[in-house]
Amino acid sequence: MDQRDLVSRAQRGDKDAFALLAGAAVAQLDSAARLILRDGELARDAVQDAMVRAWKDLPGLRDPERFNAWLHRLTLNACLDVARRRRRRSIEVELTPMAMPSVGDSTADIAERELVDEALRQLTPEARAVVVLHFYLGMPLPDVAVALRIPVGTAKSRLHRSLRAMRATLEDAGVESEPVPGGQLA
Repeated sequence: MDQRDLVSRAQRGDKDAFALLAGAAVAQLDSAARLILRDGELARDAVQDAMVRAWKDLPGLRDPERFNAWLHRLTLNACLDVARRRRRRSIEVELTPMAMPSVGDSTADIAERELVDEALRQLTPEARAVVVLHFYLGMPLPDVAVALRIPVGTAKSRLHRSLRAMRATLEDAGVESEPVPGGQLA
């Protein structure tokens, strides 16, 4: 059964169909929420809040093919709500890879991951959200803008400023920027 059929069934109240949809998305949503919120418990709470809202609001979803983007937006909004409530509290969590299998022990990879984690930690939750949605979830910038409910130009400028800030943090740590495919600097 394809996703469109599952969404249609879930919209009619089929809890099993919704469980299949949610189960397929929860790992990716949790990873993104962890990157945005920097705390595993808060991330799980945000994802749970998004899932509850998704179940309640699912009958109003007009385009079942946009279910994943809609679910990402609900999760992002839940993360930003949590971040606003917890703004005074400093939150740190280890950056974990999303879907990368663990292969051997590589000290260089661990050190690099910690540097990227530190660079992400320096960003505001809104800036981290743009980076996470674009690079970790693979969303094109127009979709990022829709998810954040901001103009595309604002999404582009936030991404540019975020990457520049991350690059500066990495350069301060003694890491040189390397070109990556697509013309972006790592």
